[in-house]
Amino acid sequence: MDIFNRLAPFIQDFIYQNKWEELRGNQVAACEAILDSDDNLLLSSGTASGKTEAAFLPVLTELYNRPSASVGVLYISPLKALINDQFKRLEQMLLDSNIPVTKWHGDASQTQKNRLVKNPEGLLQITPESLESLITNKRGAVLSMFSDLRFVIIDEVHYFMRDVRGLQLLCILERINRLTGSNPRRVGLSATLGDISLAQNWLNTNTGRECAAPIVEEGKKRVRLHVERFVNYADKRDFEERDGSGNVVNVSAGDIGDREHYEYLFKQTLDKKTIVFTNSREETELVMAHLREIALKNKAPDVYRVHHGNVSALLRESTEDEMKSADEKIVTGATVTLELGIDIGSLDQAVQIGAPLNVASFAQRLGRCGRRGQVPQLLFTFVESIKINSDDILGPINWGFIRTIGIIELYLKEHWIEPIPPQNYAYNLLYHQTMSCLKSNGEMSAAGLAQSVLSLGCFKSIPQEDYKRLLTHMLDIDQLQRTEHGGLMIGREGERVVNSHKFLTVFVAPEYLLVKDESRTIGTVDKIYPVGIRFALAGLAWETVDVNEKSKVLFVKRVPGISLVDWDVDFLAELHTTLVQKVRSVLKGSEPYPYLSDRCKERLAEIQYIARGNGILDNLVTQLSDKKFAIFPWVGTRQLMTLNYALRQRGVKSKMPFITCVYLEATFDGTKDALENIISDILHSNLNLYYLPLPDKVQVPGKYNEFIPLNLLRKQFIEDYLDFEGLREAMGLQKS
Repeated sequence: MDIFNRLAPFIQDFIYQNKWEELRGNQVAACEAILDSDDNLLLSSGTASGKTEAAFLPVLTELYNRPSASVGVLYISPLKALINDQFKRLEQMLLDSNIPVTKWHGDASQTQKNRLVKNPEGLLQITPESLESLITNKRGAVLSMFSDLRFVIIDEVHYFMRDVRGLQLLCILERINRLTGSNPRRVGLSATLGDISLAQNWLNTNTGRECAAPIVEEGKKRVRLHVERFVNYADKRDFEERDGSGNVVNVSAGDIGDREHYEYLFKQTLDKKTIVFTNSREETELVMAHLREIALKNKAPDVYRVHHGNVSALLRESTEDEMKSADEKIVTGATVTLELGIDIGSLDQAVQIGAPLNVASFAQRLGRCGRRGQVPQLLFTFVESIKINSDDILGPINWGFIRTIGIIELYLKEHWIEPIPPQNYAYNLLYHQTMSCLKSNGEMSAAGLAQSVLSLGCFKSIPQEDYKRLLTHMLDIDQLQRTEHGGLMIGREGERVVNSHKFLTVFVAPEYLLVKDESRTIGTVDKIYPVGIRFALAGLAWETVDVNEKSKVLFVKRVPGISLVDWDVDFLAELHTTLVQKVRSVLKGSEPYPYLSDRCKERLAEIQYIARGNGILDNLVTQLSDKKFAIFPWVGTRQLMTLNYALRQRGVKSKMPFITCVYLEATFDGTKDALENIISDILHSNLNLYYLPLPDKVQVPGKYNEFIPLNLLRKQFIEDYLDFEGLREAMGLQKS
């Protein structure tokens, strides 16, 4: 019997009604894996390749054929917007199935939630935080809701794997399994994965199952790429405009490149449905405000929208709906919020301003265009500020520009994506799950608590002595307290933490103030803009008319023109050794890269000439001035950071000039050869990372780090971030 005839009747009807001509390869493979085995399943394929349906067709067929006595399928998403999007699609599919679907997050109907608790059945869509709330605060409800849970579908697996929320999710799923005695199969969905085996291992964590990962040949895809460049001259090249009397009415000092860039973007996005990606919220606001102003001058329609985490959910959803259904070609500026798979229909193109953060980000952004048979079209733009007669020999090198070429080459030609970095010592999550466990269970013995928490798959690398050290510290700071029976319970200070609604999240989020235009919520900002001050949000300019500091609300009115806004925290990225070495090969090679504009080709040739001329491509150490040296080991951020601290241990003043730097800058009294000898000695030594001169408060960022002993935070940084073996391996490969 073919796969179609094995599907539930309501699914067959759905396929007929939607005029599918055939099932896609990944859908057939998924059905075979689910219907003919007891394995977990990982589906990794491009955006709009039908993998969501590939998961749900066989899973819902199984649920239809063998109804569950509780919620049968748990769908977990990192975004409420994704849940809302999938809810509409599933509702349509399940219309004649008698399988209800319920969405469960902060904005969902309480009536529907209560109904599900009383009569648990069907399919539940939820975020990790809402699932954490259930198991922490409603353990009895969890017992009945998931007693016969068959499947857990995890969307955007690649996102969860790179984030502490993914570890939290794995902990929650294990705790549910223990509580209910169930062991549901896991199905992971992902558009961008490098090493499939890492994702299989992640998905399998403590399930005791194998994981099928069918590889379906999608055929060779065409991609349209173009990279363009604009220049601001920092030598204050002025442009004057004069009125009829000869009076100067406008002077533009050095921003000609910015203006050309905005005009170019306006023309390139005119009547094209587009996402304009930037790497910061400030830049998104600024770019879209300028595009709106140009449209106004040209009497073009206002089709410009902004989509990032600080724009209100209502406005974001409105933008998503407009992009999906509006007759007008909407142009939306976004950060990472539109990287994930929210359905916004077919796009004409995506634009990336500046360098993508990494290869994985580029793959996600490229995947947003080229849906439904279109050829993916991605435009890159760079605006450079050129310093004339710069004394800095490395200053003229635009590393972001070169990195972009490296990213494109790695993904399109070598199909490479960054592997997932280790998170073996997530002590802040260990604190969180300890508190969650105690809140859910009440008083527990220290031994019982250790057994319950340390046996979770995410904490398998953490020794008992580390946990004992953490518990002792938590007792000292009143996060925990001992009971008269010698057990442990949440302490007075700990109660403040666990009783806050913020306890459910494990990611760091700044304190935000609500921005309101009368009763309408526009979004949030992370600082007070006093009355009369103007700022940008959601692609528009606002002026503060009142501030309620107690309620943390800014009341604003709409004003014309362009304003600026800044956030204290934005997006950081680290570079992998493979990408850094690709940067080196771009500088060293002579490939034409046909996607570069003529101006970009000229710039590349200029940078290659500079790099070859000053010797950085072939010499480990390059002298910049009398006592200043550049060290180019061509390794990733973690390995470079390791060398940085090892040099400091040897008395060499070393630093990384910027966050995505590919070299170290050292101040050294000796010669170039002497510095190279020190590095060689480090590489051939048995370096003990625990003896490195790390800053006292060095740590991997974590929401609950304030409750963790400093020596454990230091250990996490050393074990999960520094990489001496990776440094040695990369340097050894280069020498050979």
